[in-house]
Amino acid sequence: MQEYFEYLQQYGPRFVDGTLVTIQQTVIAGILAIAISIVLGLMKLSTNKIMRWPAIAYIEFFRGTSLLVQLYWIFYVLPLFGVTLEKFTAGFLAVGLNLGAYGAELVRGSIQSVARGQYEAALALNMSPYKRMVRIIFPQALLIMLPPWGNLLIELLKGTALVSLISVTDLMFEAKQINGSTFLSAESFGTALIIYYLMARLVVSPSMRSFEKFWARKMGRFDTHV
Repeated sequence: MQEYFEYLQQYGPRFVDGTLVTIQQTVIAGILAIAISIVLGLMKLSTNKIMRWPAIAYIEFFRGTSLLVQLYWIFYVLPLFGVTLEKFTAGFLAVGLNLGAYGAELVRGSIQSVARGQYEAALALNMSPYKRMVRIIFPQALLIMLPPWGNLLIELLKGTALVSLISVTDLMFEAKQINGSTFLSAESFGTALIIYYLMARLVVSPSMRSFEKFWARKMGRFDTHV
């Protein structure tokens, strides 16, 4: 144990630096994924084929191909077509685009799960489609989609580890570099594992549960399981 503390004392700052980059990647990719999810989820529900089919194509492509391959395409292949992205940008872009496709299905499914009577009541009040969605349907759908979105954000956090493969200096990159110079695999990757777990367990999950409780109160629901 004493040796591990000495190890942390020497390499701890590098793990901290890597963790900060991972947090940045997670936050930016998460914002991108949420925006894509909402837009594509609504587009897929549209009765207009011009709106629906591009959303379906996007979702099927990004869900049906590997995140790692998408990351390599964005960073290594796009420059062949004149589009060059800085590695940090390519990293969060790949993760956000990929997870946004999964999130779009959550948005679509949650909106379709809202009771049919809510649609009929809004229609009876002569609300426009936009007002029905913004004031009646989406707020209720948001309460339904929050729990699975918590799981998806954890997957997004873990997915950011792949950006180390294009030399983004995140937590996994630092762990691999430290392991390469010390050959202390258990300490290097064990520390990274603990940090990822703590971020998921103590940051992402509690934040989502708090938002669920807040939104449940806002919607007038006080279910104890929320």
